Amino acid sequence: MSASQRCLCCVKYLMFVFNLVFWLGGCGLFGVGVWLSFTQAEFSSLPLSFPSLSAANLLLVAGGITMVTGFLGCLGALKEQRCLLFVFFMILLLLVLTEATLVLVIHIFHDKMDLSAQDELKEGMKSYTSEPGLKQSWDNVQKMFKCCGVTSQKDWYEVLNGTLPASCCSVGIEKCDTGWSEPCYQKARQWLLDNIPSVLVFGVCIGVVQILALVFSMQMYCQIRHAEKNLY
Repeated sequence: MSASQRCLCCVKYLMFVFNLVFWLGGCGLFGVGVWLSFTQAEFSSLPLSFPSLSAANLLLVAGGITMVTGFLGCLGALKEQRCLLFVFFMILLLLVLTEATLVLVIHIFHDKMDLSAQDELKEGMKSYTSEPGLKQSWDNVQKMFKCCGVTSQKDWYEVLNGTLPASCCSVGIEKCDTGWSEPCYQKARQWLLDNIPSVLVFGVCIGVVQILALVFSMQMYCQIRHAEKNLY
């Protein structure tokens, strides 16, 4: 076996291993997204801007794309096909750039995004009395997090003519005059932040694997191209 063939074989198996890890990471992200979706199923009638619901959808999309991309990379490495490797490289490069852009946008505009999400939730509250599903979701949120309203109790005053829903108070109280003081948006956001560190560490590890997969895929592409030229 020549030196170039040994190098190609080494790169091939390294790329396969990294893409297998990449695929498993995608499975992990997708699994967390599914778990979060089932956990928050009782809030499903709320707008997707609700922190935990938006996080669940984001993880499902990211996990699904990662799984498909990882499978494509493994297949390209095993088959040693330049076309598959090129498609894999372009998809992964686009994915990395999208992730970097998304992180940057969230970091820069997180305050505006919070305000926009809060306005959307407040607008949705107006259907509390007319939509049973929305009513049940809001009641579940307020009971679970022991909170009231989006940003304060006053959010309910315009919706319920100066009164509060029973779910703003402890279980068993029919009429709620003084509910929990903490707002639901901040409580849900804090709950998400408290439970997300491990996912973020996992995401950083996946990011490192993505960069290495890009390097190995391009290296393997060049090695195969060089080997094909030597045959003719």
